[in-house]
Amino acid sequence: MTFQLHSKTLAGDAPGSSTDLFWYTAGPEDAPVKVHMQAALHADEQPGTMALHHLLPMLRDFEEAGKSNARFTVFPSVNPLGLANRSLRHHIGRYDVETGINYNRRWPDLYDAVAESIADQLIDDVTSNLATIRAAIGQWIDAQQPNSALQELRLFVLRSAAVSDIVLDLHCDDESLKHIFTSPELMPGLQDLADWMGVAATLTAEDSGGGSFDEVLPSLFRKVRQAHPDRPLPPSPETATLEYRGRADSFDTLGREDAAALVGFFVGRGLIATDPRPKPKPAPAPNSLEATEVLRVDRPGLLAYRVELGERVSKGQPVADLIAMDGPQAFIERHPILAGTDGFILSRATAKFVKRGTGIAKIVGTEVLPSRAGAYLLED
Repeated sequence: MTFQLHSKTLAGDAPGSSTDLFWYTAGPEDAPVKVHMQAALHADEQPGTMALHHLLPMLRDFEEAGKSNARFTVFPSVNPLGLANRSLRHHIGRYDVETGINYNRRWPDLYDAVAESIADQLIDDVTSNLATIRAAIGQWIDAQQPNSALQELRLFVLRSAAVSDIVLDLHCDDESLKHIFTSPELMPGLQDLADWMGVAATLTAEDSGGGSFDEVLPSLFRKVRQAHPDRPLPPSPETATLEYRGRADSFDTLGREDAAALVGFFVGRGLIATDPRPKPKPAPAPNSLEATEVLRVDRPGLLAYRVELGERVSKGQPVADLIAMDGPQAFIERHPILAGTDGFILSRATAKFVKRGTGIAKIVGTEVLPSRAGAYLLED
């Protein structure tokens, strides 16, 4: 039996404090394919944890039946540090309260970390080159001296992801339809995952600007290929952020549905040897994240939506009104907020009092927006 619960104690940053991280492994240790899954990197996002809660017993049962063909490493709640970030009855699980840094931003640029050490070791063999790159990442991690619990956690999680072939980071939005973020070179390879999830959109970007977890490995392999075009190099691990609806959508019914869809994906890949599931409906083809508008307000007010999730809108169409909360027409005047592109409403904000500059919706279009091309693409 290799289905096993593990734990690691992270040393605290203050006297008398520490935090325990828990994770599971399942499947043969020598399996040819390794899968890394994690949820709640933003610790206030629980739908992914619910999905993995329902997936874990299924992985255990497949293993007991001798049907696991992959090695699964599963972190159901990968950020226990963020679980403790609470203030005045509100969970601040998206940001490190010490530094204000988003937990899914500023992950390391691994190419800068390993470029020099691998430059003279790459040969005319793909398998050897993959081993060289992975070994260099491990050596770099070993050489680090983390100066906080957060850095220690990041390095530990990155070590697992770096030796994996499939890396899935489970998140959710505020109020949203299901969608995926991934790198463009990984599509259409991950179209089967999008199909099984039943996503409304797959949004791609080589570099969204924030150093998010799902871009660390694709960025590394992309840069290695660019620097060594004469060497046969492996493709990037299949890495994606899976957005499971909104923060309020943590329910058993949805978690079971999401876990079953993940099993369908693994069965289709041959990673679980059981009867094939009926094929899902095809999900939409991928879109560039640069074609998705983050609609922001230019003043504070009380938000009143005119559209629902999934509704198609046209450029210039009112998406919502802002009710004025000061000035000569306070609490009477309504200011329309207009769509800046044709597309459909992927997400909305649940907090209805908004300050100037707040992103209130994402509109998925098909044409790259001039304001988004080459820009910082995250909300944040």
